[in-house]
Amino acid sequence: MACCDEPKLLPVAHAIAQMQTAVNAVTQTETLPLTQLLDRINAAPLYANFNVPGYDNSAMDGYALYADGVSRNFTLVGQSLAGHKFTDTLKPGECVRITTGATIPQGANSVIMQENTQVQGTQVQLLSSPKPSDNIRRAGEDLSKGQMVFAAGHRFGPVDIALLASLGLAQVEVKRRLKIAVLSTGDELTPPGETLAEGHIYDSNRYGIIAMLNRLNVEVIDIGLIADQPDLIRSAFTRAATEADAIISSGGVSVGDADYVKDILTELGEISFWKVAIKPGKPFAFGRIGSAMFFGLPGNPVSAMVTLHQLALPVLQVMSGAQPEPVLQLTASAVNGYKKRPGRCDFQRARLYSDGQQNYITSTGAQGSGVLTSFVGANAYAVLEAERGSVATGELITAIAFDRFLQ
Repeated sequence: MACCDEPKLLPVAHAIAQMQTAVNAVTQTETLPLTQLLDRINAAPLYANFNVPGYDNSAMDGYALYADGVSRNFTLVGQSLAGHKFTDTLKPGECVRITTGATIPQGANSVIMQENTQVQGTQVQLLSSPKPSDNIRRAGEDLSKGQMVFAAGHRFGPVDIALLASLGLAQVEVKRRLKIAVLSTGDELTPPGETLAEGHIYDSNRYGIIAMLNRLNVEVIDIGLIADQPDLIRSAFTRAATEADAIISSGGVSVGDADYVKDILTELGEISFWKVAIKPGKPFAFGRIGSAMFFGLPGNPVSAMVTLHQLALPVLQVMSGAQPEPVLQLTASAVNGYKKRPGRCDFQRARLYSDGQQNYITSTGAQGSGVLTSFVGANAYAVLEAERGSVATGELITAIAFDRFLQ
């Protein structure tokens, strides 16, 4: 494969497509009240059961009348308030006081702003000429009866929930939450809060992974920190496979003497691939143990975060029954140069900004696979395609803005 460092490296797009094809979405559903819908996945198409708004109403406070383009003097005969409509039919030359959201009375075709009138008793003089339909919100302007509001697979956000409430829906059927087991492997790892022995590092991967998964709103099963011992890893994988839809482990997928994950995955289940043409994060394993899909992330912290974000999350979204979330991809001018040789698609952590005319992207500094601070202050990836070499200052490159999983 000419674009890769090694013949068996799988291009990023091929890896994602292969994984998405191999997985199935959860089929079980549950019905939840609106207060519990945030970030849940819609199970079936939802349609409007009536027009929204349900009646012609005023867009502002003023006077409802029949605008004929000539008349300027009207007689005030009543009022139409939100929740209390004027029930008679207006005659030519008559008007009613109307408030925002109130029903447009029969016989009226326009609303004039109160600032454009002069009122003395029951006499209303127009200071401007309103046109038909001015300041009127028509029935069905937002949604018409029978219109699809949300397709199956839609992730509900705050505004979506408000819209559901406007349709009178108190509860909605959603996909059950995906169950994901998470574990870290490595004798050198120490849980945060404990004394750090010489030659050890704190386990940061598991906490970053769980935080990103919480943004996906899944049920996380924290298997914990597992030592580099085959029996312990085997036992952890077996437990995880019985409890979860997917397993995410970090560490042990390289070629070191104590990297047992790949061998145990092959023993207990099957492995589809374990090297991807991505930087950072080449040693990424994908497979299956029983009915649980397996994602083996590299042990280096930045590699774990990038591969989870770029490789695993698009697949986990499919498994959760969600529609793929769009990626904000832009073209930007490189503020600094980037050293690179063709072979792997490189996701450099960077800062994206604009001067109003052009986008610019600048590196956040050292980009080593263990330098978590490269993510701090970053809001985008500077994406250097697999076939691309080094980039000079001023060259145009692809920028992918960070989404909700990293911000």
